[in-house]
Amino acid sequence: MKRTALRWAATTTVFTVAAAGLSATPALSAATLVVDASEALGPVTHAASGGLYALAENERPDDSMLHPIRMRNVTQPAPGSLHEPNGQPPGGDALLVAPQADRAGAGVIIRMPDIYPDFPYQWVSWDDWLNKVDTQVQDRLDASTISNVEGYELWNEPGWTWDTEAAGPFNQGWVRTFERVRSQDSVTPIIGPSISSYREDFMRSFLTHARDTGTLPDVVCWHELQATPERVEQNIADYRALEQELGISPRPIAINEYGSSNDARDKVDQPGPVAGYIAKLERGGVDSANRAFWFEYGTVNGLVTDNDKPTGTWWLYKWYGDMTGRMVDTEPPGRTGLDGFAAYDEERRAFSAVFGDQAGDNTVRVTGLEGLGQRVRVRVESTPASGRFTHVPQPDTVLEETRAVEGGEVEIEIAGMVETSAYRLVVEPVGGTDHPQRYEAENASVFRAERLESGSMSNGGYVGRIDNSGDFRTDSYVDFTVEVPEAREYTMTIGYANGTGAPATHGLAYNGGPWSTVEYPATGGWGEFGGTVSTTVDLHAGYNVVRLAKGSPHFEGATGYAELDYIELH
Repeated sequence: MKRTALRWAATTTVFTVAAAGLSATPALSAATLVVDASEALGPVTHAASGGLYALAENERPDDSMLHPIRMRNVTQPAPGSLHEPNGQPPGGDALLVAPQADRAGAGVIIRMPDIYPDFPYQWVSWDDWLNKVDTQVQDRLDASTISNVEGYELWNEPGWTWDTEAAGPFNQGWVRTFERVRSQDSVTPIIGPSISSYREDFMRSFLTHARDTGTLPDVVCWHELQATPERVEQNIADYRALEQELGISPRPIAINEYGSSNDARDKVDQPGPVAGYIAKLERGGVDSANRAFWFEYGTVNGLVTDNDKPTGTWWLYKWYGDMTGRMVDTEPPGRTGLDGFAAYDEERRAFSAVFGDQAGDNTVRVTGLEGLGQRVRVRVESTPASGRFTHVPQPDTVLEETRAVEGGEVEIEIAGMVETSAYRLVVEPVGGTDHPQRYEAENASVFRAERLESGSMSNGGYVGRIDNSGDFRTDSYVDFTVEVPEAREYTMTIGYANGTGAPATHGLAYNGGPWSTVEYPATGGWGEFGGTVSTTVDLHAGYNVVRLAKGSPHFEGATGYAELDYIELH
C-alpha cells in the first residue's frame, strides 16, 4: 500500500466565494489544503471510524446510527467486566455487544484489564490476574457463534497503570500474560503494549524484550490523546523505523484511543479538530483507530444522543462512511490547523473530501480530476460542534454550483469557516453519477482475508486469501454494507476470480438471515478478473449487510477458493 511522505502545501492567493456562492472579491486565503485525486494511498477501509466503549448492552446506540458510519472496529471491556467506566455502572461487555458490532460489520477488541472495577487498575496478585485471564479466554472460546473478535488487548496504558512494585517490571508481566493466553488460545491475535502516548524509549525496550522472548504482539497499539494531532504521522514513522532497526516484520497499527478532552475545547466532540486526527491517521496508514472514551459509553463516544439521533460530529463520520474507492493524498499547509482526508471512486466518478480545524477564508485545491469531464457539480456542506447532547438533524449546505475543470484541477474557496466545524466537499460530473450500485470488496469489512491489488480489477483492488472455515476464530468472510432505496428483490452480480481450475463456492447471507450458496466457475487465474455470477437478494429499504463467506458461524463452509472484486445491485 502506497503512503506518501509528509509534505506541506504553500498558502496561495485566491478569490474567495461567499457562503451563498454569489460574490467574488480578491482575498488572501488563510490556508490551502491540496488534494491529489490521482495519488492513491490505498483502499477506503474507514480505518478511523471505531470507538473505545462505543457500544453498550441492549443495543445502544441503535443500529440505524451504526450502519452509516461503517465502524471499522470497537474496543470493549472484558467479558464479565466489573469495570465502572467514568463512574458509570459496568457495561459494554465485549461478548455481549459483539452481535451488534457484527450486524454493523465491525470487529471487536477485548480489553482484558478492564475486568477490574477501578481505573487506574488496582492490582491484587498474580494468581488473581492470571485467573482473570483464564476466565476471559475461556469465555471467548465458549462463544463459538461470535466470529468478529479481532484480538486480546493484554493491558492498557502500562506506563502509569501497571503496578511495578507489586507485579514486577511490565516487560516481564507482558511475557507472563502473553504465554498464559497462548497456552489456551494459540489463534486469536494479541494486541499491545497500548501505551497512553508514543514513547520511543518505552517502545524500544518493550519490542526488544518481546522479540527476544518470542512474545511480539500481532498488532502494535498506542494512544494519540494529545490536544492537537500534529505528532500522529511522525509517531507512526518513528515506530516503522524502530521496527526496521530491530528486525521486526511490519505489524498492523491500532490507535485504539484518539482525540483530546484535556482542554476546554473537548476536541473529540468537535468535528473540525477530529477531521485533523483522521487525516493524519489515514496518511499514516493505520489498520484501525478508535475514538477515545471520555464520557458516556454506548454513544460511540458522543456521536449519538437519545440512542438514535446524530450529533454534529456524527455527520463527519457519516461523510467518512460514504467514502468509496481509494483514499487519496492530502497535503495540509502545516502540521496544525487546516487538514482533511479525501477519497476518489473512479467507477462511480465521485470525489469527496472532509476537512476542518481552521477558521476564516480557506481553500481546497483538487487535482487529478480529468475523469470527471470539463465541468463539474460542486457541493460544500458543514456540520457544527454541537456537543454530546444536541441533535443535529442534517448538515448545512454552504455552497452548491457548477465549476469548470482546468487541467484536471478545481479550486474551491470557503468563506468564513468555523474552526470547530467540519466541512465536506463533493465533486461530481455535471450530469450526476449515473452508476450502478457497485460496492468494492476492498471497501467492505474484511475478516481474516487480505486486500490486494491487480491490473484487471475494478477500482484498484480486490479481496483474496478468503481461505479459512471451520474455526470461528479464523473464519474468512467479507461484509458489504449496502444502501438501497426500496424494499424489494435485487439481482446481485459478483465480480470474482477463481484460479483453482474447478468450481468454487461461497456462503451468502444478508441481515443475519439464512444461508445460501454462490458458485463460481473457474476463471483464467488468480487476480485475473472479468468473470461474474448473479444471484438474488431480498433487501429492505435503507442499509443492509451482505456477507460472502468461506466460513462463518451457522455455515458449514464453502468449497474451493475464490477472490472478490465487487458486488453490484440492480
